[in-house]
Amino acid sequence: MNKPIIRGLFTGRFQPPHWGHVWAVRDILREVDELVIVIGSAQFNYIIKDPFTVGERIWMLREALKEGSIDLSRIIIVPIPNIENNAAWFGHLRSYVPPFQVAYTGNPFVAMLLREAGIEVRQQPLYDREKYNSTRIRELMLKDNPEWEKLVPKSVAEIIRRINGIERLKTITTGEAEPHKW
Repeated sequence: MNKPIIRGLFTGRFQPPHWGHVWAVRDILREVDELVIVIGSAQFNYIIKDPFTVGERIWMLREALKEGSIDLSRIIIVPIPNIENNAAWFGHLRSYVPPFQVAYTGNPFVAMLLREAGIEVRQQPLYDREKYNSTRIRELMLKDNPEWEKLVPKSVAEIIRRINGIERLKTITTGEAEPHKW
């Protein structure tokens, strides 16, 4: 009889993906057979907190994982838009992802919602959170501080350059990137 597959869930916005994300995925894969990586806030882009599109984040994350020697055959990446009803969030999540047995998160609110739905929650592995932090990386990018490039895989830095991500962030912060209304 075949051993059942243990599938985990790992959530994040990945704005942008950094080495801490890659190392967390590597460590989680030591505990599960497959990992569903949920890219949250999928509908948001071109705003200071979420400057990159979900397509760009999927691209960056896949390249980052490859660079980190992660076996992509064990990874399922699923973008999920936010909903306003937190009580209905788990049903919303479940409708987007395959079944999973355990979830990894560093977000206490997400952990609470998952536990209330009966899911085992484990603290995601954290790596120098002060240093490997997407908000900090975006701040360094805005200050033209090249240190940000050491915090992300080279592939992520290259993609950000290709899409003019730093220029995008700077334009967004000047307030010129208001939502377009037709």
